[in-house]
Amino acid sequence: MFHNGQTYQRSDTVVVSLLSPANDDENKSRFFSREGLAVTRGGHKGNAIAVLTSGGDSQGMNATVRAVVRMGLYMGARVYFIKEGYQGMVDGGENIVEAGWVGVSGIIHKGGTVIGSARCKSFRERSGRLRAAANLVKHGICNLVVIGGDGSLTGANIFRQEWCSLLDELVEQGEITPAKQAECSTLNIVGMVGSIDNDFCGTDMTIGTDSALHRIVEAVDAIVTTASSHQRTFILEVMGRQCGYLALVGALASEADFVFIPEWPPESDWPDKLCKKLKQERDLGQRLNIIIVAEGAIDRQGNPITAEQIKKVLFNNLKQDSRITVLGHVQRGGYPSAFDRVLGCRMGAEAVLALFEATPESEACVVSLDGNQAVRVPLMECVEKTKRVSKCMADFQWEEAVKLRGRSFVRNLQTYRMLTRLRPPKSAFDALGQGTGGYALAVMHVGAPCCGMNAAVRSFVRNCLYRGDVVYGIHDGIEGLIEGNVQTMGWSDVNGLVGQGGAFLGTKRTLPEPHMEQVVSRLKEFNIQALLVIGGFEAFHTVLQLADNRSRYPILRMPMCVIPATISNNVPGTEFSLGADTALNEITEICDRIRQSAQGTKRRVFVVETMGGYCGYLSTLAGLAGGADAAYIFEEPFSVNQLMDDVMHMQAKMAEGVQRGLILRNEYANPNYTTEFIYRLYSEEGKDVFSARMNVLGHMQQGGSPSPFDRNFGTKMAAKAADWLISRLKESRENKDPSAGTDLETAVLLGLVRRQYCFTPVQKLKDIADFKHRIPTHQWWLKLRPLLRILAKHESTYEVEAEPTDYDWED
Repeated sequence: MFHNGQTYQRSDTVVVSLLSPANDDENKSRFFSREGLAVTRGGHKGNAIAVLTSGGDSQGMNATVRAVVRMGLYMGARVYFIKEGYQGMVDGGENIVEAGWVGVSGIIHKGGTVIGSARCKSFRERSGRLRAAANLVKHGICNLVVIGGDGSLTGANIFRQEWCSLLDELVEQGEITPAKQAECSTLNIVGMVGSIDNDFCGTDMTIGTDSALHRIVEAVDAIVTTASSHQRTFILEVMGRQCGYLALVGALASEADFVFIPEWPPESDWPDKLCKKLKQERDLGQRLNIIIVAEGAIDRQGNPITAEQIKKVLFNNLKQDSRITVLGHVQRGGYPSAFDRVLGCRMGAEAVLALFEATPESEACVVSLDGNQAVRVPLMECVEKTKRVSKCMADFQWEEAVKLRGRSFVRNLQTYRMLTRLRPPKSAFDALGQGTGGYALAVMHVGAPCCGMNAAVRSFVRNCLYRGDVVYGIHDGIEGLIEGNVQTMGWSDVNGLVGQGGAFLGTKRTLPEPHMEQVVSRLKEFNIQALLVIGGFEAFHTVLQLADNRSRYPILRMPMCVIPATISNNVPGTEFSLGADTALNEITEICDRIRQSAQGTKRRVFVVETMGGYCGYLSTLAGLAGGADAAYIFEEPFSVNQLMDDVMHMQAKMAEGVQRGLILRNEYANPNYTTEFIYRLYSEEGKDVFSARMNVLGHMQQGGSPSPFDRNFGTKMAAKAADWLISRLKESRENKDPSAGTDLETAVLLGLVRRQYCFTPVQKLKDIADFKHRIPTHQWWLKLRPLLRILAKHESTYEVEAEPTDYDWED
């Protein structure tokens, strides 16, 4: 089947290329240099793969295990569980069992790890590794997927290095035969980092971190109401060992008043600064305070800073009514977020392919995430860099420790410190109280509301005010601008916005083209010099129309930027939009509940309709996250024959022991094969095997509290947009070139594309936009469609996503 340049067909071949869809010459040459490297379905019969989870558990491990098992089976290999981590490998026996396709059914939504995890002292000794090697060789296993932290991966690398000598010793002892030694002469290892701490250098996110952030943000959101009622201060201790990522990002996502992290200890006078800030906030009318402290928090002398110590400081100095909440293992518990489920699916599948590509000369690698790009990075380089962070902290080299955590960590720290100020710095105002920046910027929404919009507005307003500029908030989009519903925004006007869903400024879908004279008149009236538009496809279309009219109206030659914000994720120029992650989590959670509602009943299939317009992003990603059996979308046309194939396929799976089925359909997937039609088809054709139920989720997908991802994504995007707009204004002022505003580069959309943030001119993006269906002509997530079908036991063509890379340690 073919649509928008994407080809999908039922095939017995897995095409292995090193490309995400890209057109640059370097990637083309890399692709063609690997031409002919293809793996056929079932082409690795006789090979054996084992998967284990080691160290601390984390949400998303089960999704990863499931993907390893099903991709391995798809490739024809035998797949084994190693239960209880390295301890199970050392003990052998019933701890090493062959895995089947049905055996991993119904685990994707579960937290923890169903195959168990344990600390293993014996594996640290050569004698333990010798027993482990014997147990693997007996099963013909010489391909190992290890899901764990840096200690687990280090152990795996030592095991790999010793493998040949271990087998020699086993032959000498008569434990294995020379034939078995020859059969398993090389041990291939691929690692994936499963840890809530996000303390592993070499990946942007470890499996489980996003879910842990969900637990933290949920706890803070719940605490805020009781804290406000009693005017209390709450001190939350969060996990993370010696890494402050959870504490820092949790503080950003919850607008916490103060945060203590080990990488950047406070100065020795921190008690005075803390008490001064909290007192000023209470004097300004704030009824509560939230303080987040990482479990590994220390002062500049390396002494621990504890929640009890902070509470004592507040009582002695402010006599405040404080409460301590230690979240503890709650952060590791609960269901995995949609992000962690999809991440586990992607990483698990890529790990299997990395194993089959490995040679005896290959270096052990970790499959990790860089932006939205899966990459393979050298295992021990990552481990060594992770250890360097700990050494810097031990040596009190705080700036170097923060730098080693990566640019994203540095930006998060800088952003937090700026956004949580009580007011802009004194340098932002002159003696008369006027802003020293000299620019007037405006922000508005166009399109449907979604979660994350408010976080972006808060960040943009405070970033501009911090520089001494004036910020206008335009209510109700273009309609509000025409009516003059424009408000000067102050620092305190955006307090408490991060955790709120919807759009504080209000939003409409109206486009400016029919009202251009009124729009221009209002822009002149308020002397607006730069414009930020936050919204969906309509926001992109709005800035495009404004840019197209610059020749007629000189006032429109101002810098303009779009931040994509829509649950549909259908805006060209970006791979992610604000709001899509929250909607995806809502859909995933609802699907979990729907399937749970049938627990204990006979076999049942649920047909669920999702939103998204003509864009199938939500259906596809929710299908991956929810373990769906099929997801029907507009971009991939389907026929009644395919529907019948899927019904027959469902019957076969039910016969094998599967109890629940999940079918997703995008709302505009097909005008004739409606949700009702598909439900009736499954009901009729499967009536002797299973029953069917139908659910239309509707606007529940737009509601809820913003996810941690959307809160922080909105904060980060708005900060980048503010920097870009103000830099453009400064360039224009310095150049004094009236024609500069007609440059394509001054009306842009800010998006995340693969591994970097890009400002792309909207007038270039219109060439890759399908305005009739309001979708981009190319969408990155379509390459995940074959993975969805493979994990649902369909035949498909899969294109490998990860690419070996020299990791950019500065990123």
